[in-house]
Amino acid sequence: MLAIYRWENGGLKETPDFDESCWINLVDPSTTELERVLTFSKVPRDFLTDPLDVDERPRFDYDDDDVRMLLVHVPCLDTTDEVIPYRTVPLGIILFGKSVITVCRTQTPVTTAFLDQIRRVCPPRNQYRFTFRLLWHGGVLFLRYIQDIHLRTNALEGELHESISNEVLLKLLTIEKTFVYFTTSLKADTIALARANTARQMMSMSEDDRDQLEDAMVEYQQALETATIHANILNGTLDTFASLINNNLNNVMKYLTVATIFLAVPTLITSAYGMNIKLPLVPNGAESSSPGVFWALFALSLGIAGVIGVVLFVLYRKRKF
Repeated sequence: MLAIYRWENGGLKETPDFDESCWINLVDPSTTELERVLTFSKVPRDFLTDPLDVDERPRFDYDDDDVRMLLVHVPCLDTTDEVIPYRTVPLGIILFGKSVITVCRTQTPVTTAFLDQIRRVCPPRNQYRFTFRLLWHGGVLFLRYIQDIHLRTNALEGELHESISNEVLLKLLTIEKTFVYFTTSLKADTIALARANTARQMMSMSEDDRDQLEDAMVEYQQALETATIHANILNGTLDTFASLINNNLNNVMKYLTVATIFLAVPTLITSAYGMNIKLPLVPNGAESSSPGVFWALFALSLGIAGVIGVVLFVLYRKRKF
């Protein structure tokens, strides 16, 4: 999709034709749309195609013809995932002449939110201010999505406090992976913005442009620190619940072991007296034994089990079992 915006009456208005100063927004463009933009802008082809690669890393680059590109990762919605509908995609911002080109593989809320925020939008001819305000919206969206993910995490933790469920644990694992993607992207974004900040003298920025860049850097740094904190907390939470599961399993095994010990005593005795040999109380075999033999063996089994029970109880009181 190709959309062209021109500055009119204090706002951005969509127009069908290119202008000397305009914002060209490419979303999953076709070959025809790419060729049309390349013919108008004369920018290097890889500046337009690199942001379409989902694995492209954030960076700051420039061309000999005074064309500059800043590639960052921005958050976007993923409607295919019901657990965490957020992911990151590369967004390329190319500055040439008096115009700005944005390229992304999918529709991102960064550009749509930027259009809605009329107070922070500026003419595309003010390229640096336009770019840094666009990036500022990306940092704000990161913070907003991180807060939403944190609220979802708290709700899932509440469910786990009531009953440990494999389904909830898998959802928390998905959230943890999302935080990994966010922190990885934000680290690379901060490095790319730092590179742009280092090259600001080469790009002849004004003082206001530098302030806008610093504002964007602050938002991304804050988002990185917030995502890192929540990721560490979630990682600790998963480790804690894993320990609880292991502890519960140990308790179950302990109770089963105690039950096995108690059942082993009468089983051992009755098994011995089931053998076809001479045994105490049964000198001539089980057929000639007196009726009291059964109760004697039962009392013996009960006594031994009682002694074992007392020993286990004493060990339990001393926290040794």
